[in-house]
Amino acid sequence: MNRIHRVLLLSVVLSSAISGCSDEAKYKAMEKKYNAVQADKAQHQSMTAEEMAAHSGEAMHHGMSAETAAAPKIDTDEISRRADDLPPTLNRAQAQLVSVDLYTDEQVAEIMPEVTYQYWTYNGKVPGPFIRARAGDQVEIHLSHGKPGAAHQGHNEHSSAEHAAAGHSAHSIDLHAVVGPGGGAHLMQVGQGEDKSFSFKATHPGLYVYHCASPHVPTHIANGMYGMILVEPVEGLAKVDREFYVMQGDFYTAGKYGDKGFQAFSKDKLLIEQPDYFLFNGRVNSLSGDRALKAKVGEKIRLFVGVGSHVAANFHIIGVIFDRVYPDGVILNPPLQNVQTTIIAPGSAVMIEFTAEVPGKYLLVDHSLTRAIDKGALAELVIEGSASSPEIFQQLSH
Repeated sequence: MNRIHRVLLLSVVLSSAISGCSDEAKYKAMEKKYNAVQADKAQHQSMTAEEMAAHSGEAMHHGMSAETAAAPKIDTDEISRRADDLPPTLNRAQAQLVSVDLYTDEQVAEIMPEVTYQYWTYNGKVPGPFIRARAGDQVEIHLSHGKPGAAHQGHNEHSSAEHAAAGHSAHSIDLHAVVGPGGGAHLMQVGQGEDKSFSFKATHPGLYVYHCASPHVPTHIANGMYGMILVEPVEGLAKVDREFYVMQGDFYTAGKYGDKGFQAFSKDKLLIEQPDYFLFNGRVNSLSGDRALKAKVGEKIRLFVGVGSHVAANFHIIGVIFDRVYPDGVILNPPLQNVQTTIIAPGSAVMIEFTAEVPGKYLLVDHSLTRAIDKGALAELVIEGSASSPEIFQQLSH
């Protein structure tokens, strides 16, 4: 290795180390500011009328201005992508150009009620958009740093420095469906205010993960920058009645699960792989209630389930036996049959198919059950209608 190469390598290592330190310091500062503002609000709310009168109008105005400046504003009412938000099965015999528009966006949102977190996203949701192509297609990816046309897209000198210190002065995309160095990421390092494009030919049918690959890569992924791309075989997939898109991620916060207020990202916890939250589609109860997966008795269901972040999942639906499971996204191999629980590696995915047989509410869980019961990896599948076949089980009276 010559002297120039050694200097370049040392520069990259030092840059990564400085960025890593800045990540943690930035998030701790944001949390400190937010908690100070909340304490100030609580103090004002507890004041008597006399104490309030003793405060000058100017001081009160100053306090409100500080709150506005320091408290991280919630940017979106919903960070989670719905499970049914995916393109339909392709119905064509010819290859074509598939154009995909993506933008990166940092969003402060609720990770659960009264708990906020700053997510890093593709297109403002976790996970990013589901991309669908066919073997032989030319896939063209367009990536913008920041939502096109957004008022906050441009950064002044001060905010640009803060943006860089937080570790997201550049974003990118690495698609596991791409054959080539970096999965395309080396072509797609997009700085503030930039947009870039590249194209690749989808040559290998399968279900693949994509994610950000800009330094510090694990931080970008842990904050929500991941999604899935399906490359259908030339002959297509078998027809089903319902398809759903679910990704599990692990999130690392300064406080414990459920601690109120703004929660800073904890790089320390990430480095020792001790997440506080295990979540489907980005937040607690993101796929429950009116956002639950829904189907009817007799319908065939297909699930695309992936792990975007760093810890493997033990995916299970309580009361369901999977008719067919395609491990690791390998959709051309013969499937496993009659499966109870399937393991999904970080950065991998499975395709699952089964028929809804009995009406009721079913729970999607990570079967390392403390993750489901105590850390959020819980969702609902609601099967509606009455069974047309004899009941599979019945309660016996004595």
